[in-house]
Amino acid sequence: MVKRQFDLSNKVAIITGSSKGIGAAMARGLAEFGAKVVISSRKQEAVDAVVEALKKDGLEATGIACHVGDPEQLKNLVTETVARYGGIDILINNAATNPVYDGIEKMNAEIFDKIMNVNVRACFLLANLCHPEMVRRGGGSIINIASVEGMRPSTGLSLYSVSKAALVMLSKTQAKEWGPVGIRSNSICPGLVKTKFSSALWQNEKLLAHLTKQLPSGRIAMPEEMAGLAVFLASGASSYCTGQTFTADGGYLIAG
Repeated sequence: MVKRQFDLSNKVAIITGSSKGIGAAMARGLAEFGAKVVISSRKQEAVDAVVEALKKDGLEATGIACHVGDPEQLKNLVTETVARYGGIDILINNAATNPVYDGIEKMNAEIFDKIMNVNVRACFLLANLCHPEMVRRGGGSIINIASVEGMRPSTGLSLYSVSKAALVMLSKTQAKEWGPVGIRSNSICPGLVKTKFSSALWQNEKLLAHLTKQLPSGRIAMPEEMAGLAVFLASGASSYCTGQTFTADGGYLIAG
């Protein structure tokens, strides 16, 4: 009974920013539990490489390039997904950016707009586009990939932290307003994960040593360690979970 709750057969999932890192790991996780996954990132060759690897292992996937900062490309992502698979059941908003590592006083309007457009506006727009398709299918699951930085900011990640805090509240708002039509929305807040996106942090040996010394886990995470939580939230196993914020941070939020 419990095992069947994790079954994602015949479910269609869009995962943005899934050509590498956390997004790719989550896409593989969902595919291994039976979902048809749409791999998406800015470059078609990048998504095609992930699709090829998944199909080689007998998993169902397709690749649709999309720059989430472009509303027209978001519309195309949804339209193409429905054309290929007939609908949408799961959306994982994972694509994000953080172009500058510096204090908030060093930020300007251009940087603010770039971070907010990708990290918040795109998630809002894409979920709204998926909404009618999920309603038509009888419901769905939205998973917004936020960050522990949106709950406890670190020096140098200023506007990134602000954007991730906004994403947590977006999840709660979606959950409250869309619950009556069967759509659940939750946030995942990873801690430091060893990806290209976070390389400026974990490649700094002094900083990494300082961080891991404070963590109860004593180490940073690998992308695959985020996949199980995504499968849970995408599946019926989490049918009574909505508007919640799930952390996978090795104990960062309880560290000194």
